[in-house]
Amino acid sequence: MNRKVVVVALAIAALAGAAVLLVTMTRPEPEPVETGEARPAPAPPPPTPVAPPTPEAVLEAVPARPRPAPKSAAPAPTPEDAAPVVGVLQIESDVPGAQVFVNRAFVGEAPISVPNLEPGSYQVNVSAKGYESIARTVDVTPGTIDLVVRFREVRLDARIDVVHKHRLGSCRGQLVATPQGLRYQTTDKNDAFSAALLDLETFQVDYLEKNLRIQARKGRRFDFTDPEENADRLFVFHRDVEKARDQLRKGDPPATP
Repeated sequence: MNRKVVVVALAIAALAGAAVLLVTMTRPEPEPVETGEARPAPAPPPPTPVAPPTPEAVLEAVPARPRPAPKSAAPAPTPEDAAPVVGVLQIESDVPGAQVFVNRAFVGEAPISVPNLEPGSYQVNVSAKGYESIARTVDVTPGTIDLVVRFREVRLDARIDVVHKHRLGSCRGQLVATPQGLRYQTTDKNDAFSAALLDLETFQVDYLEKNLRIQARKGRRFDFTDPEENADRLFVFHRDVEKARDQLRKGDPPATP
Protein backbone atom coordinates (compact mmCIF):
# COMPACT_ATOMS: atom_id res chain seq x y z
CA MET A 1 0.00 0.00 0.00
CA ASN A 2 1.16 3.44 -0.80
CA ARG A 3 2.54 5.40 2.26
CA LYS A 4 0.53 8.55 1.47
CA VAL A 5 -2.63 6.57 1.43
CA VAL A 6 -1.81 5.13 4.85
CA VAL A 7 -1.08 8.54 6.36
CA VAL A 8 -4.34 9.95 5.03
CA ALA A 9 -6.28 7.03 6.46
CA LEU A 10 -4.73 7.49 9.90
CA ALA A 11 -5.54 11.17 9.83
CA ILE A 12 -9.17 10.51 8.92
CA ALA A 13 -9.40 7.94 11.68
CA ALA A 14 -7.99 10.39 14.27
CA LEU A 15 -10.48 13.10 13.28
CA ALA A 16 -13.37 10.65 13.56
CA GLY A 17 -12.30 9.60 17.06
CA ALA A 18 -12.01 13.23 18.24
CA ALA A 19 -15.54 13.97 16.96
CA VAL A 20 -16.95 10.96 18.83
CA LEU A 21 -15.20 12.05 22.04
CA LEU A 22 -16.53 15.62 21.71
CA VAL A 23 -20.09 14.40 21.22
CA THR A 24 -19.79 12.13 24.21
CA MET A 25 -18.54 14.94 26.56
CA THR A 26 -21.22 17.47 25.55
CA ARG A 27 -24.16 15.05 25.62
CA PRO A 28 -26.49 15.77 28.61
CA GLU A 29 -27.10 13.10 31.15
CA PRO A 30 -30.35 11.29 30.63
CA GLU A 31 -33.27 12.12 32.98
CA PRO A 32 -33.63 9.51 35.71
CA VAL A 33 -36.49 7.15 35.09
CA GLU A 34 -38.84 6.64 38.02
CA THR A 35 -38.98 3.00 38.76
CA GLY A 36 -41.10 3.20 41.97
CA GLU A 37 -38.15 2.74 44.28
CA ALA A 38 -37.38 5.57 46.87
CA ARG A 39 -34.20 7.38 46.26
CA PRO A 40 -32.24 8.64 49.22
CA ALA A 41 -32.56 12.48 49.83
CA PRO A 42 -29.46 14.43 49.15
CA ALA A 43 -27.49 15.30 52.29
CA PRO A 44 -28.18 18.91 53.53
CA PRO A 45 -25.34 21.37 53.38
CA PRO A 46 -23.42 21.78 56.62
CA PRO A 47 -24.78 24.62 58.89
CA THR A 48 -23.03 27.96 58.85
CA PRO A 49 -21.34 28.53 62.20
CA VAL A 50 -22.94 31.42 64.19
CA ALA A 51 -21.06 33.42 66.87
CA PRO A 52 -22.70 33.35 70.37
CA PRO A 53 -24.56 36.60 71.31
CA THR A 54 -22.83 39.10 73.55
CA PRO A 55 -24.31 39.98 76.98
CA GLU A 56 -25.14 43.48 75.71
CA ALA A 57 -27.11 42.01 72.82
CA VAL A 58 -29.03 39.76 75.17
CA LEU A 59 -29.93 42.70 77.42
CA GLU A 60 -31.09 44.74 74.43
CA ALA A 61 -33.13 41.84 73.11
CA VAL A 62 -34.92 41.18 76.41
CA PRO A 63 -36.85 44.27 77.59
CA ALA A 64 -36.91 44.95 81.31
CA ARG A 65 -40.18 44.03 82.96
CA PRO A 66 -41.51 46.84 85.22
CA ARG A 67 -42.04 45.81 88.81
CA PRO A 68 -45.72 46.22 89.71
CA ALA A 69 -46.39 48.73 92.51
CA PRO A 70 -48.08 47.44 95.65
CA LYS A 71 -51.82 47.92 95.59
CA SER A 72 -51.75 49.82 98.87
CA ALA A 73 -48.91 52.17 97.89
CA ALA A 74 -49.86 55.86 97.80
CA PRO A 75 -48.78 58.05 94.86
CA ALA A 76 -45.43 59.75 95.30
CA PRO A 77 -45.84 63.35 96.53
CA THR A 78 -45.04 66.10 94.12
CA PRO A 79 -42.66 68.96 95.10
CA GLU A 80 -45.71 71.20 95.59
CA ASP A 81 -47.26 68.71 98.05
CA ALA A 82 -44.07 68.14 100.08
CA ALA A 83 -44.15 69.68 103.55
CA PRO A 84 -41.66 72.52 104.11
CA VAL A 85 -38.69 71.76 106.33
CA VAL A 86 -37.45 75.36 106.82
CA GLY A 87 -39.14 78.52 107.96
CA VAL A 88 -39.79 81.87 106.30
CA LEU A 89 -40.05 84.96 108.50
CA GLN A 90 -42.23 87.75 107.13
CA ILE A 91 -41.52 91.01 108.98
CA GLU A 92 -43.66 94.13 108.59
CA SER A 93 -43.59 97.48 110.38
CA ASP A 94 -45.96 100.42 110.74
CA VAL A 95 -42.92 102.65 110.11
CA PRO A 96 -41.63 102.16 106.53
CA GLY A 97 -37.92 101.51 106.17
CA ALA A 98 -37.42 100.14 109.69
CA GLN A 99 -34.15 98.22 109.90
CA VAL A 100 -34.38 94.52 110.72
CA PHE A 101 -31.75 92.40 112.46
CA VAL A 102 -32.01 88.63 112.97
CA ASN A 103 -29.61 87.23 115.56
CA ARG A 104 -27.74 90.56 115.39
CA ALA A 105 -27.22 90.26 111.61
CA PHE A 106 -28.71 92.99 109.42
CA VAL A 107 -31.09 91.44 106.87
CA GLY A 108 -32.73 94.52 105.33
CA GLU A 109 -35.57 97.00 105.76
CA ALA A 110 -39.19 96.20 106.53
CA PRO A 111 -41.26 94.87 104.92
CA ILE A 112 -38.92 91.96 104.31
CA SER A 113 -39.01 88.18 103.92
CA VAL A 114 -36.21 86.16 105.53
CA PRO A 115 -36.19 82.63 103.97
CA ASN A 116 -34.46 79.32 104.70
CA LEU A 117 -34.43 79.57 108.49
CA GLU A 118 -33.81 76.33 110.32
CA PRO A 119 -36.47 75.66 112.97
CA GLY A 120 -35.49 77.16 116.31
CA SER A 121 -35.52 80.35 118.38
CA TYR A 122 -34.38 83.64 116.80
CA GLN A 123 -33.81 87.11 118.23
CA VAL A 124 -35.37 89.80 116.04
CA ASN A 125 -34.56 93.48 116.56
CA VAL A 126 -36.29 96.23 114.60
CA SER A 127 -35.32 99.89 114.84
CA ALA A 128 -36.76 103.06 113.32
CA LYS A 129 -35.62 106.65 113.58
CA GLY A 130 -37.44 108.54 116.31
CA TYR A 131 -38.66 105.38 118.06
CA GLU A 132 -37.24 103.05 120.62
CA SER A 133 -35.90 99.76 119.21
CA ILE A 134 -38.21 96.76 119.53
CA ALA A 135 -36.90 93.27 120.29
CA ARG A 136 -38.83 90.06 119.81
CA THR A 137 -37.97 86.40 120.34
CA VAL A 138 -39.54 84.33 117.57
CA ASP A 139 -39.83 80.54 117.50
CA VAL A 140 -39.45 79.58 113.84
CA THR A 141 -41.17 76.41 112.60
CA PRO A 142 -41.44 74.97 109.07
CA GLY A 143 -43.64 77.26 107.02
CA THR A 144 -44.29 81.00 107.10
CA ILE A 145 -44.29 83.07 110.29
CA ASP A 146 -45.68 86.62 110.24
CA LEU A 147 -44.28 89.28 112.58
CA VAL A 148 -45.81 92.77 112.64
CA VAL A 149 -43.84 95.41 114.56
CA ARG A 150 -45.84 98.46 115.60
CA PHE A 151 -43.70 101.40 116.69
CA ARG A 152 -46.65 103.78 116.87
CA GLU A 153 -48.52 101.72 119.43
CA VAL A 154 -48.11 102.94 123.00
CA ARG A 155 -46.71 100.12 125.11
CA LEU A 156 -46.27 100.57 128.84
CA ASP A 157 -46.18 98.21 131.79
CA ALA A 158 -44.36 99.94 134.65
CA ARG A 159 -44.64 99.06 138.34
CA ILE A 160 -42.91 100.42 141.41
CA ASP A 161 -43.31 99.96 145.16
CA VAL A 162 -43.77 103.33 146.88
CA VAL A 163 -44.53 105.00 150.18
CA HIS A 164 -47.18 107.72 150.22
CA LYS A 165 -46.26 110.43 152.68
CA HIS A 166 -49.23 111.86 154.57
CA ARG A 167 -49.24 115.01 156.62
CA LEU A 168 -49.45 112.66 159.54
CA GLY A 169 -47.80 109.32 158.87
CA SER A 170 -47.61 107.36 155.60
CA CYS A 171 -48.84 104.22 153.84
CA ARG A 172 -47.31 101.77 151.42
CA GLY A 173 -48.57 100.59 148.08
CA GLN A 174 -47.68 100.16 144.40
CA LEU A 175 -47.89 102.49 141.42
CA VAL A 176 -48.94 100.71 138.19
CA ALA A 177 -48.82 102.46 134.81
CA THR A 178 -50.24 101.14 131.49
CA PRO A 179 -51.37 102.93 128.30
CA GLN A 180 -54.85 102.90 129.79
CA GLY A 181 -53.85 104.93 132.86
CA LEU A 182 -52.02 105.24 136.19
CA ARG A 183 -53.31 103.79 139.44
CA TYR A 184 -52.16 103.60 143.03
CA GLN A 185 -52.88 100.25 144.69
CA THR A 186 -52.88 100.22 148.50
CA THR A 187 -54.72 98.70 151.40
CA ASP A 188 -55.79 102.20 152.44
CA LYS A 189 -58.92 102.73 150.39
CA ASN A 190 -58.89 106.47 151.08
CA ASP A 191 -55.53 106.81 149.29
CA ALA A 192 -56.16 104.51 146.26
CA PHE A 193 -56.79 106.35 142.98
CA SER A 194 -56.60 105.95 139.19
CA ALA A 195 -56.37 108.44 136.34
CA ALA A 196 -55.75 108.52 132.58
CA LEU A 197 -52.17 109.34 131.65
CA LEU A 198 -53.17 112.55 129.87
CA ASP A 199 -55.32 113.61 132.83
CA LEU A 200 -52.30 114.06 135.08
CA GLU A 201 -51.81 117.77 135.72
CA THR A 202 -48.65 117.16 137.75
CA PHE A 203 -46.23 114.34 137.09
CA GLN A 204 -42.70 115.21 138.06
CA VAL A 205 -39.75 113.72 139.92
CA ASP A 206 -37.37 115.51 142.25
CA TYR A 207 -34.20 113.45 142.12
CA LEU A 208 -32.48 115.32 144.97
CA GLU A 209 -35.53 115.12 147.25
CA LYS A 210 -36.15 111.54 146.14
CA ASN A 211 -39.78 112.41 145.59
CA LEU A 212 -42.34 111.70 142.84
CA ARG A 213 -45.26 114.16 142.82
CA ILE A 214 -48.50 113.23 141.08
CA GLN A 215 -51.76 115.14 140.87
CA ALA A 216 -54.68 114.30 138.64
CA ARG A 217 -56.88 117.00 137.14
CA LYS A 218 -59.28 118.17 139.83
CA GLY A 219 -57.71 115.69 142.21
CA ARG A 220 -55.53 115.70 145.28
CA ARG A 221 -51.76 115.77 145.29
CA PHE A 222 -49.65 112.72 146.13
CA ASP A 223 -45.98 112.63 147.15
CA PHE A 224 -44.32 109.25 146.76
CA THR A 225 -40.92 108.02 147.87
CA ASP A 226 -39.09 104.75 147.40
CA PRO A 227 -39.25 102.36 150.39
CA GLU A 228 -35.46 102.14 150.30
CA GLU A 229 -35.04 105.83 149.42
CA ASN A 230 -33.71 104.86 145.99
CA ALA A 231 -34.22 107.83 143.70
CA ASP A 232 -33.11 105.84 140.63
CA ARG A 233 -36.25 103.70 140.68
CA LEU A 234 -38.47 106.76 140.86
CA PHE A 235 -36.54 108.34 137.96
CA VAL A 236 -36.90 105.24 135.70
CA PHE A 237 -40.62 104.95 136.45
CA HIS A 238 -41.15 108.65 135.68
CA ARG A 239 -39.15 108.38 132.42
CA ASP A 240 -41.14 105.40 131.10
CA VAL A 241 -44.50 106.98 131.90
CA GLU A 242 -43.52 110.31 130.34
CA LYS A 243 -42.47 108.58 127.12
CA ALA A 244 -45.89 106.94 126.84
CA ARG A 245 -47.60 110.26 127.56
CA ASP A 246 -45.65 111.89 124.72
CA GLN A 247 -46.79 109.22 122.27
CA LEU A 248 -50.41 109.59 123.31
CA ARG A 249 -50.18 113.36 122.78
CA LYS A 250 -48.99 112.67 119.18
CA GLY A 251 -52.04 110.50 118.58
CA ASP A 252 -50.37 107.07 118.67
CA PRO A 253 -52.91 104.42 119.67
CA PRO A 254 -52.51 102.47 122.91
CA ALA A 255 -51.54 98.82 122.58
CA THR A 256 -54.23 96.24 123.25
CA PRO A 257 -54.06 95.15 126.88
